[in-house]
Amino acid sequence: MEKLNAWKISFLGFQHVLAMYAGAVVVPLIVGGALKMNPEQLAYLISIDLFTCGIASLLQVVGGRFFGAKLPIILGCTFTAVPPMITIGQLEGVPAIYGSVIASGIIVMIISQFFTQIMRWFPPVVIGSVITTIGVSLIPVAMNNMAGGQGAPTFGQWENLFLGLFTLITVILLNRFGKGFVRSISVLIAMIFGTVVAYFMGRVDMTHVADASWFRIVQPLYFGVPEFHVSSIITMSLVALVSMIESTGVFMALADICEEKLEGERIKKGLRAEGLAIIIGGLFNSFPYTSFSQNVGLVALSKVKSRTVVIAAGIILMILGLLPKVAAVTTIIPNAVLGGAMIPMFGMVIASGIRTLSVIDFKETKNLLIVACSVGMGLGTSVVPTIFKELPDMVRVVVENGIVLGSLMAIALNIIFNKTEEVKPAKAA
Repeated sequence: MEKLNAWKISFLGFQHVLAMYAGAVVVPLIVGGALKMNPEQLAYLISIDLFTCGIASLLQVVGGRFFGAKLPIILGCTFTAVPPMITIGQLEGVPAIYGSVIASGIIVMIISQFFTQIMRWFPPVVIGSVITTIGVSLIPVAMNNMAGGQGAPTFGQWENLFLGLFTLITVILLNRFGKGFVRSISVLIAMIFGTVVAYFMGRVDMTHVADASWFRIVQPLYFGVPEFHVSSIITMSLVALVSMIESTGVFMALADICEEKLEGERIKKGLRAEGLAIIIGGLFNSFPYTSFSQNVGLVALSKVKSRTVVIAAGIILMILGLLPKVAAVTTIIPNAVLGGAMIPMFGMVIASGIRTLSVIDFKETKNLLIVACSVGMGLGTSVVPTIFKELPDMVRVVVENGIVLGSLMAIALNIIFNKTEEVKPAKAA
């Protein structure tokens, strides 16, 4: 690819921000709404979330001697943490949420020290299954957005479907006929075009942009001094362990896309950085952070693997966290447009998993079973999460997450059929 100047790096970084923005903002909206926060508190929660997303991403990408996987990774709040945070906040108060978040971050940093010892449980059949499961588990999210957003009164209306398809087709056409930089930012261009079309269709609401303030200083411990309760810490630590499995899959997917060797020590540094990011999230009264899967597809689609682009994205996120009015502009993108852009991004994650699985001998029935059962359970759980609604909450945190359940299934079946083998990085087909 052509050499990237500052403007191109900024545009590519902003594309990453847009790809994860909806996921980053919806978490504070859900949690803040459930905990009956007033508009001022909710506005702060969104701003601080964006700011700490930027810090967490820079920590992972830039890293140092002891921290960071140093891959083009964007960090955001894990959706797995939403139900436990609401429950903790309702039962023990908001300060208890942040005490449990800080404690879980410390636990992640401790566990990361020993994580390389289990890398032998991740041969190519497991890695490919995990990456594929991540992709197929995200597709329902894209489809719901394309229809207008789950629970929206306009869900499934032809206007939403038109906007989603228009955005998707624009991405395809830009990749077919565009060249160089235009092809690299095809998702960003498609979302801009989709939003413009939505504006003329009366589907863009600018009210919240006008109401937002121009500047806000972030303030650690905004909601009070953290409180530490054993039950809350246990619950959030379980969420953190779930996120570690998800993040390991993201590391594997990105390493495969970037054609880089992923050693156990590098995963350890990545998870250690994630643990520190979780602690920072707790101190800023924000959220526990994990590697965002949606940005993996963007790296694959744009073919821009430079960490500099993600550094730019991290800086942009921090700036947006300080400028609520500017940040609000990105919220005018309709769900349907986001959904249309998500489909090719998430689909690229699936394709990456299939490419990893291409080195597997599928004449062996055991390999077929590992892939079939793990991907099947992961997709099934993502599509029908209510299947586990009668189980205890601490169990549901794990089994209702399709990515985690599918990953655990792949690991368990590999141990049953193949015992444990030292992982050998899969080469791109």
